[in-house]
Amino acid sequence: MITLYHCDGARSFRPLWMLEEMELQYELKMLPFPPRVFAKDYLALNPLGTIPYLIDGETRMTESSGICHYLGVTYGPTPLMVDPGDSLYGAFLNWMYFSDATLTFPQTLVLRYSQLEPEERRNPQVATDYAKWFFGRLRAVEAATAKSETLCAGRFTASDIVIGYALRLADSIGLAKDFGPNVTAYWARLQQREGYRRAVAAERRAGIEQNVAPRVRA
Repeated sequence: MITLYHCDGARSFRPLWMLEEMELQYELKMLPFPPRVFAKDYLALNPLGTIPYLIDGETRMTESSGICHYLGVTYGPTPLMVDPGDSLYGAFLNWMYFSDATLTFPQTLVLRYSQLEPEERRNPQVATDYAKWFFGRLRAVEAATAKSETLCAGRFTASDIVIGYALRLADSIGLAKDFGPNVTAYWARLQQREGYRRAVAAERRAGIEQNVAPRVRA
């Protein structure tokens, strides 16, 4: 059985969504955010104290986009993946890595310095600067979705899942109001997918069952 450790709204939503799209069996373990502060026993399992953490037999993984790639390769074949022999494989991989390294990273600084730090440590200038960074990089998604309803290979793939989470995070911290028209429409389409809706429902259900309060969002 695959086990996924998850916090409400965290990057671990990427593999949760992937699991639901692939209709795989898994156990979802909810933790309060941040777990390194509020679930110190978790550090014995994952010394980084980060989310996600995936256990699958002997496999242990902490990187959200990498977990999606692992699931697609290990439990495929699935149309969510692009084959290495496909001419669009490079583009697919680029979106997979772009999702976290380029789109999610600046948002974590916006979130930290606008909401998570104690009032005296918040820094509106840092939050503003990194929001601008995020929107500068988001231009790539705006351009790609002007030509297609999905990012790669003419169909919904894992690249849409990992980029979709970055948009979900942006929405949760108040940045979605400044999305371009193509990204706005793309994000609306992603939220209509059954796999996305099942992942949201699983997140809420597990939080209630395991008595883990949802994060406070903007």
